[in-house]
Amino acid sequence: MAVLITVLIVTSALLLSMGAGLFVVAGILRWVEPEGSAPGVLRGGTWIGVLERLAITGTVLAGYPEAIAVVLAVKGLGRYPELRSAKSEHRAKATERFIIGTLASYIWAGLLGILGSLAIQAWA
Repeated sequence: MAVLITVLIVTSALLLSMGAGLFVVAGILRWVEPEGSAPGVLRGGTWIGVLERLAITGTVLAGYPEAIAVVLAVKGLGRYPELRSAKSEHRAKATERFIIGTLASYIWAGLLGILGSLAIQAWA
């Protein structure tokens, strides 16, 4: 029974991290940037965010939060060329959006990983 409860908690935490994280991060970005982002800047950010939240929540649940540094490094190195090549009038806005979106996403994913870990400890 404990294994089933653990699986349900892990699955719930991962799904909430990915799914509800879409709304949390989008809401924060709309609050900070009500006029929207520049067209074509940071394409694919939604999918990258879903995957990064999955990775972060998963690493926290697995007891290996140090792997968050790897996720951050991969994302930063992957986005750096795009941020540098953005038109100068869009670069600052794109960089700000990248930082705010990343931090909001990581905080949400980390929080759900911690809550999931606490729930596992309480039920196991």
